[in-house]
Amino acid sequence: MPETMEAVLLTGNGGFECLSHRTNVPVPQPGPGDVLIRVGACGVNNTDINTRTAWYSKAVTAATEAGGGDGFAEAKTEDSGWTGALPQFPRIQGADAAGWIVAVGEGVDPTRIGQRVLVEPVFRGASRFGATYFGSEVDGAFAQFARVPSAHAHRIESSLTDTELASFPCAYSAAENMLTRTALAAGERVLITGASGGVGSAAVQLAKRRGAEVIALASPEKAEGVRGLGASEVMPRDARFEPETFDVVIDVAGGAGFPALLDALKRGGRYGVAGAISGPIAELDLRTLYLKDLTLYGCTILESQVFPNLVGYIERGEIRPLVAATYPLSDIVAAQRAFLTKQHIGNIVLIPG
Repeated sequence: MPETMEAVLLTGNGGFECLSHRTNVPVPQPGPGDVLIRVGACGVNNTDINTRTAWYSKAVTAATEAGGGDGFAEAKTEDSGWTGALPQFPRIQGADAAGWIVAVGEGVDPTRIGQRVLVEPVFRGASRFGATYFGSEVDGAFAQFARVPSAHAHRIESSLTDTELASFPCAYSAAENMLTRTALAAGERVLITGASGGVGSAAVQLAKRRGAEVIALASPEKAEGVRGLGASEVMPRDARFEPETFDVVIDVAGGAGFPALLDALKRGGRYGVAGAISGPIAELDLRTLYLKDLTLYGCTILESQVFPNLVGYIERGEIRPLVAATYPLSDIVAAQRAFLTKQHIGNIVLIPG
């Protein structure tokens, strides 16, 4: 084992200048109950950029991409983490990791060494909502090695490459968690916003896998690609909906389009949200909520069955990876710039040296 490794450190809130690529970062050591993973590939996600730019601060009301390059000057440092607390810097970000166990800590079966694993990115704590996010409260996957609780390093048997596997953890678990919370069932009609992005494209596949009729929102130039993932119909992002059309809405956009989504739900419909790329502030008419007996689900902490189920779907070939582009870890700024253009379908993946 080497003593140092390649990694990208987030040194504070702000623009791309806060990302520091280094080759002399100490390799972490597994503690009790931990495993050490050699990272084969890691994905780029909105949460990485949101943390860097301090978008989670309540002082920020703009869409995520508005400060993606330079950060948000109005953000308050003390509440800029996703939990509402002050982030600790420097931090190795990266919520997605596919790789191999190379060492184990005390209390972990040494036969785990050599296993291929996917990392469940939300580490559950003693209470249901007392979670730690990989790459946020603890160091993550933007490195050659990462320390992970053994329980959250899921063994996987697959012919897919590390690059392909790294496109799954964060986006697909977020999507599956929304579908699980809203209890989407076969035969139901579901509307999915942001359907060309990482979470949205995952939700299209996963909803189709459940036997639902999928209606997706995406730009016209991406419509054919989204249909290829299983959408029955792809509508433009500013589409108008007939009232009481959908059983479930899966939303990662938020913003000004939110009221129309609730209007489009049938009576007794369910709405799940795990993002607000179009803006965190939305108008809610409480009459729509209670007169239609709607249920709204905020979805961050994964239900316990979500990630094991996801691993099973991958192993059985029931869903497929969607890798839009790959970059070496040293080119993380270029990767995030490409991510922010939203010109891709699926996920962008980084490869450590």
